[in-house]
Amino acid sequence: MSSSASSGAVNGGISFWYADDGLPTARAPLPGDTTADVVIVGGGYTGLWTAYYLKKAAPSLRVVVLEQQFCGYGASGRNGGWLYNGIAGRDRYARLHGHEAAVRLQKAMNDTVDEVVRAAAEEGIEADVHKGGVLEVATSPAQAARLRAFHEHELSYGEKDRELYGAEETAERIRVAGAVGSSWTPHGARLHPAKLVKGLAAAVEALGVTVHESTPVTEIRPRLAVTPYGTVRAPYVLRCTEGFTASLKGHRRTWLPMNSSMIATEPLTAEQWESVGWEGRETLGDMAHAYMYAQRTADGRIALGGRGVPYRFGSRTDNDGRTQEATVEALREILVRFFPALAGVAVAHAWSGVLGVPRDWCATVTLDRSTGLGWAGGYVGSGVATANLAARTLRDLVRLDSGQGGRTELTGLPWVGHRVRKWEPEPLRWLGVHGMYATYRAADRRESTTHSPESSRLARLADRVAGRH
Repeated sequence: MSSSASSGAVNGGISFWYADDGLPTARAPLPGDTTADVVIVGGGYTGLWTAYYLKKAAPSLRVVVLEQQFCGYGASGRNGGWLYNGIAGRDRYARLHGHEAAVRLQKAMNDTVDEVVRAAAEEGIEADVHKGGVLEVATSPAQAARLRAFHEHELSYGEKDRELYGAEETAERIRVAGAVGSSWTPHGARLHPAKLVKGLAAAVEALGVTVHESTPVTEIRPRLAVTPYGTVRAPYVLRCTEGFTASLKGHRRTWLPMNSSMIATEPLTAEQWESVGWEGRETLGDMAHAYMYAQRTADGRIALGGRGVPYRFGSRTDNDGRTQEATVEALREILVRFFPALAGVAVAHAWSGVLGVPRDWCATVTLDRSTGLGWAGGYVGSGVATANLAARTLRDLVRLDSGQGGRTELTGLPWVGHRVRKWEPEPLRWLGVHGMYATYRAADRRESTTHSPESSRLARLADRVAGRH
């Protein structure tokens, strides 16, 4: 990154979203041993939405949330603000449970986008929500071929309101240099992640949920959540720790903490926005193998992310989100490649965070009725909306098991109860993940210069080795 572009940039500090909206007021840690009806481990979107829907359904329930830092410290306060209908593992669920089961899962995800918007409005959470849909662009012939296949694949899962655009129609929405086409779905919205999670935490407290922060859970056992400050006993213990799951005893290899990094520019001028377009404020992605994601923020910046260093040896996670300069430069190069007129725009903030990746790349929701242990996650980067669907599903599973409710459409979705083997021990998982992303980047480089099918074959090989398909 040039000195002029990086001057004054903040690196780390959790995320730009907290620099913009401020850190939350600290909540007290667990004061000692206690009991509850449901204890939720993790104060991100999944844990807070689960607490919210449980208390809405049964106000008398004693629900306790335990968070190791503060609510929204992890991916919920660092993500790209993509509230959209993508869900990890849909194709695998179609193979395992039939196409119609996967169609039901996709419809539930489509509806979830509107549910988050509705619930946030009902609770008075001002999270800069703008429902402009999701635009995925292609910038090469190889990407264009993948885009058409992707578009048709989405239609096959019942998404009849998706639209396919050529170069001219794409430019009318957003002027991405070299864009040859795009696919747009209305099932997506831009939002401010930290404002949503802070508002959600306040909403659950207002409903009577007890939230303890600075309380790391070191071990989860049937009907017990163990912390340095005491143990919480409850019939149901729900693990909602996503990318931080590896820190729990016995879960080092359960889900891999995948790293993702972001930058946010300084606010653009009216003239700069005129050169870009983007009046619909769609969330923006591309069809590269090592893809990017971006949004136009409410205060007129571009926040853009992608994979930097994808994984740290031993499933380590960062503390404050600090990002390698090489990653910041790579993200800035994507920004300028997409929007050459913004070559002089400064990067104001850079940060990183982790997301949870199961060995088969499938998001899951489970409640083990014999132990009272439940969990949800493995969203593989699609968690802003998926966490809400997972939370409502956990609510229904708890109510079903406790005799307070019956089977619902959500408890019958194909991701419920799905289990998968653990990740390989080190150094195999470090070598595998880094090799996979090196292969994706090599495929993208080859596609930028040739329309050879070898690049797609290279990426498909990486997919198979990784277990993604």
